[in-house]
Amino acid sequence: MLTKPAKSLQTSFFQSLEEQLNHQHPLYLLANRIDWSVFEKAFSKHYSAKMGKPSKPIRLMVSLLILKQLRNHSDENLVVAWSENLYYQYFGGEQYFIAKEPCSSTELVEFRKRIGTAGVELILKESIRINGKDGDEDTLSADTTVQEKNITYPTDTKLHKKIITKCIGIAKTEGIVLRQSYKFTLKKLNTLLRFQHTKHGSKQARKARKKIKTIAGRLVREIARNLNDKRLLQHKTQLGIYQKVLLQKRSDSNKIYSLHEPDVKCFTKGKEHKKFEFGSKAAVLITQTTGVIVGALSFSENLHDSKTLPAVIEQYERLKENKPKAIFADRGYRGPKAVNDVNVLTPEPQTNITRAQRKKHCRRAAIEPVIGHLKQDYRLIRNYLKGTIGDAINLMLSAAAMNFKRVINLWLTEANQCWQLICIIIAHTYWKLYALNRKMTF
Repeated sequence: MLTKPAKSLQTSFFQSLEEQLNHQHPLYLLANRIDWSVFEKAFSKHYSAKMGKPSKPIRLMVSLLILKQLRNHSDENLVVAWSENLYYQYFGGEQYFIAKEPCSSTELVEFRKRIGTAGVELILKESIRINGKDGDEDTLSADTTVQEKNITYPTDTKLHKKIITKCIGIAKTEGIVLRQSYKFTLKKLNTLLRFQHTKHGSKQARKARKKIKTIAGRLVREIARNLNDKRLLQHKTQLGIYQKVLLQKRSDSNKIYSLHEPDVKCFTKGKEHKKFEFGSKAAVLITQTTGVIVGALSFSENLHDSKTLPAVIEQYERLKENKPKAIFADRGYRGPKAVNDVNVLTPEPQTNITRAQRKKHCRRAAIEPVIGHLKQDYRLIRNYLKGTIGDAINLMLSAAAMNFKRVINLWLTEANQCWQLICIIIAHTYWKLYALNRKMTF
């Protein structure tokens, strides 16, 4: 149920947060610049006005999503940090200090599911609006990266072992008595796998891997035989994934690399330190001069960079309600020179171009550190959210957090420049008075 607004503020013997906090603090300024009513109007439709338990305030939940990416917290650490930080609480709309957690970490999961990708896109739109005229530039730079998923490095034997564990778990849940649990057999096979890199252990390890795969297939078929039609329908998707893992070969496309994240794809980007990356493709658009992120879209398929541009341009048009003038891509771009009636420009060394256009091609490289900061500072390096929807939500929240951080850095720079100017004026006045005093003395 949607929480009703408070009728009146209760008087308190203590000072309010507004009276205690520094009014020049970045979070204080950001809290007063964001238009929270936009989220109130957009997300109130997800709640019932009369039924259910009263919900947490919408501003509180949106502020927690922003702070999570802005300060690089997990859900669990965020709610603890919120109960200790006065600026976090003021950012969430509180008037007085509250010495308890605002909600449980699982409520953040449910709120992300509730608003979906459309709601998170609204947060990204607000972060662009906060940047003012800097976000209105229509000359853009485009690039893609890989958003890695929170999975271990996949191997066939590792997946087969997990299938055996999952099948034994299903059997216990459904009350199925297996003909053999293979407990001691697997223990011996795992011992053989430990010595696969020794001189005489490779052949035995190869046989052990084959035996583990055979056991996994036996258990999957036995579970399918012993389930009734109703329970088989419930486990159909799960068992189908297991069957696909057992049948897939090294040269197959659309392989499954994780049982709990079957949509993960493998990307080979030619990196020395990381030859394979497992996750989803992320496309990013930034304004070329100012570096505001105006487009961030995740793709579950392993697409070429040129195939991602149409969807990202459509997102930009939704967010800005305008069409970009030109997009600068890197030399790896292979595709049409006009996408959705927008010119796509790539550097061509053999072509004579103007100095201004050459400067714009050089400026396109500024998107690379933006992607680096998104990964290292704003939780894009490893995505812990579930499914393809989690990929899209994590990417857009990271982009929104970086836009907010950009504004914060501008405010800090302006404050430092003002303080430096004041110091210069004071010093200049002091020396004038000092010189005047010496002249009067002599």
